[in-house]
Amino acid sequence: MAYAMEPVRIGILGMGTVGQGTVRVLERNAEEILRRVGRELRVVHAAVRNPARLAGLGLDARISSDPWAVVRDPEVEVVVEVMGGQEPTLSLLMAAIAAGKHVVTANKALLAEHGNEIFAAAQAQGVMVAFEAAVAGAIPIIKAIREGLAGNRIQWLAGIINGTSNYILSQMFHAGWDFEQALAEAQRLGYAEADPGLDVDGGDAAHKITLMASIAFGIPVDFAHCHVEGIRALEQTDVVYAAELGYRIKLLGIARRRADGIELRVHPTLIPESHLLANVEGPFNAILVESDAAGQSLYYGRGAGGDPTASAVVADLVDVARTMTADPSNRVPHLAFQPDAMSALPLLPMAEVESAYYLRIHAHNRPGVLAQVATMLAEYEISIEALVQKETPEADSVPIVLLLHRCREGDLERAIARIEALPVVVQPVLRLRVESLAEG
Repeated sequence: MAYAMEPVRIGILGMGTVGQGTVRVLERNAEEILRRVGRELRVVHAAVRNPARLAGLGLDARISSDPWAVVRDPEVEVVVEVMGGQEPTLSLLMAAIAAGKHVVTANKALLAEHGNEIFAAAQAQGVMVAFEAAVAGAIPIIKAIREGLAGNRIQWLAGIINGTSNYILSQMFHAGWDFEQALAEAQRLGYAEADPGLDVDGGDAAHKITLMASIAFGIPVDFAHCHVEGIRALEQTDVVYAAELGYRIKLLGIARRRADGIELRVHPTLIPESHLLANVEGPFNAILVESDAAGQSLYYGRGAGGDPTASAVVADLVDVARTMTADPSNRVPHLAFQPDAMSALPLLPMAEVESAYYLRIHAHNRPGVLAQVATMLAEYEISIEALVQKETPEADSVPIVLLLHRCREGDLERAIARIEALPVVVQPVLRLRVESLAEG
């Protein structure tokens, strides 16, 4: 079969794991991609700090150590950005857009913090910014929300969207390790960076849920108002207590539509042990979406790694290639909704969120402590659903674990402040949210 159209000429910024993976996928599946697109996707220019690292890749393209050379190359039609970071990356992408080049990026942090600016510039220039690889690796969640569920009103979505934290929590549950042991093993296996803060403190998941919320609800990208908590404060005993209560602990990104605004939050969450999300293990990701017509749908797969992320990059390149010659007004909008139809719904403060809760209270082993705690909770109309308290008469301090019925977070925080002020309480109270994730 003959294809008359010229190849789509691609420039790549960054030739690390994902950049090289993109080249390999394009080469390995070249015939399949050609059959799908009707045009060859050809890398013509790549930027890499150390060109010697590409010696075994067999890339037939210009190689530059300066990424600006790729952006300014008149032959390049699509710029793939997989170098990461904020600057000079933002300036490079804005320059590419100003020059009329389409952009494919895996840079979740850049889009979460500067997405409104980037998408507005692309809209003005009539070019595309594709970012499937920025959210969940190989899982096509952006396309699913933006196109597959386009006929739905999405109520909420909840996801395990950081593989490092999920691996750590899985090991704390299955191997009985504490946080530090599980983190060290994640680093040894390459799941965690030497500085794991972005993963274990929730920032990476917050970048991703911020982008998904914008597409799900048609709101501007607003990372600054996403509530973020990580998993460092969890003890292995919390995993055990949660299991005794019938739950697993997962780091979730949650976005929920309410009449008065949008909840946008990342935090460790207790999920019923029978739920599908509770059984997502190791470095895998999964996102659960609830919408009015489709009900619940679950998207599962590898959320990181060279080839899985490259899969999403190449899928974006295929989309760009298919629509390059289309009228920009007929393309799928970057954030799923028409730019002049974005919602003004505010992001709600955590004090307004309602949830069930898990509390771990370390207190001196004295009579009447639980009664004092229950009285303070009752003053804020917060009731106890379940209790775990180990009998250790010889210990000076013991943990009291409570499962609470649904209440406002603001009310609970005021109750916790009073509980922590009790002379018998020996350390800050750990508070985790509990989500049923039930349909309806």
